[in-house]
Amino acid sequence: MELIHLSVFLLACSFCVMRVGSFGVNWGTEISHPLPAQMMVNLLKSNGVDKVKLFSPDTNVLRALAHSGIEVMVGVPNSLLVAMADAAQANLWVQNNVVRFRMSGTDIRYVAVGDETFNGGPNGVYSASIRPALSNILHALNRAELGDQVKATVPMNAGDLLDGSLPSNAAFKEDIAQEAAQIAALLAQNGCPFTININPFLSLYNNNSYSVDGIFFDSHALPVEDGAFVYHNVFDISYDSLDVVLENAGYTNMEIIVGAIGWPTDGDIHANSSNAQRFNQGFLDHAANGTPRRPNRRIEFYMLSLIDEDMKGISQGNFQRHWGLFRYDGKPKYPLSLSANAEKLSAAVGVQYLPQQWCVLDTTIVDTSTLPGSITYACNNADCTALDYGGSCNGYLNDTGNASYAFNAYYQMQNQDVGACSFNGLGHIITDNPSNGSCEFIIQLAYDSSAALKQKISALAVALMVFLVVL
Repeated sequence: MELIHLSVFLLACSFCVMRVGSFGVNWGTEISHPLPAQMMVNLLKSNGVDKVKLFSPDTNVLRALAHSGIEVMVGVPNSLLVAMADAAQANLWVQNNVVRFRMSGTDIRYVAVGDETFNGGPNGVYSASIRPALSNILHALNRAELGDQVKATVPMNAGDLLDGSLPSNAAFKEDIAQEAAQIAALLAQNGCPFTININPFLSLYNNNSYSVDGIFFDSHALPVEDGAFVYHNVFDISYDSLDVVLENAGYTNMEIIVGAIGWPTDGDIHANSSNAQRFNQGFLDHAANGTPRRPNRRIEFYMLSLIDEDMKGISQGNFQRHWGLFRYDGKPKYPLSLSANAEKLSAAVGVQYLPQQWCVLDTTIVDTSTLPGSITYACNNADCTALDYGGSCNGYLNDTGNASYAFNAYYQMQNQDVGACSFNGLGHIITDNPSNGSCEFIIQLAYDSSAALKQKISALAVALMVFLVVL
């Protein structure tokens, strides 16, 4: 009897370790005032995160990850795909961004060649560059004698598959089918995984009539039967659709990585902490069990994302800046259990803030003729996505409050510089917190934004150098 109890205990413990020991996140760095990289690495470790995916190489981040025990997938940004179609540039990129950091102790395991690139770029130039870029990166890794240790992959979007509703009918979309098949062949020949981004939130965002049934893992949607397989959520349908496509191409049991999955907390009517907690917790609980076509096989994944990014582009929607599991200051947004013995995420330790003061609209000013222009200027140079329809401040603030929020967003972005609260005499500084309900008027972090600017200038300089060499 004691042996039986011990076996049950060990089985339970192994399940806990499995959940915690394989947790990946996307670490985006489009942030005006990033927390110190080492603090972020400590945040990852304190929460049991052992894998990160970077959309582009960031020197400070890659250095901080050295000897951390965290595996890294580093990305070739879409903007460099054309350059990577040149073998010499691919070799140089691998030397500078893989070999160099592995030698100093950063455990780089994967190179992501682009990100959701089909039909991307001017005149589809990214699409035409994916396969030659992938081929050259693979050759560069082999040339550096890293082909067995560092694998390349190409993150595609679930939308690149035909919407056949049933996995058994799945195929790549006709306009990319040939190219996608050749990419899959290259990956298979080199023992590399296929990466797919699956974000059901986007289906809901892009289609107001899209049914919520089946999006969440705890919903009671009617099951979808596909032969011997039964589906209860759209994630499993998307994942197994790719499995079918790969199997039909002859790549049975090819490793599949979910490159991005998550739920934003602001910037849309469906983007809130409640839905994010429900979806993300449901996925984490589900990931250990596999899918109908791959049962009892843990899903490898990278959550979208680690932290909010206030400088990320919003062409697809305001929610793009709010995917983070953590706020801009490293505080968790909602409870999330990564294991049976960890009911919530841990916050970043040692975070420093600027003084508790805010810039708001001075309501005693009579002439407000310049107010519309001031608000536009503030929001063009700071993050005001919370003010729009569906945002966390929409419905909590009146016109005065909206102006104050915009003023404060710009004021904090400018490190609380007194001149940044002028707005033609319309702004003034207060020490009473004007936050209202879910609408938070932030206090900026006490980390110089010039560091982020220098990083971006450096990245642009590298991209320009590569472009000029190719020319």
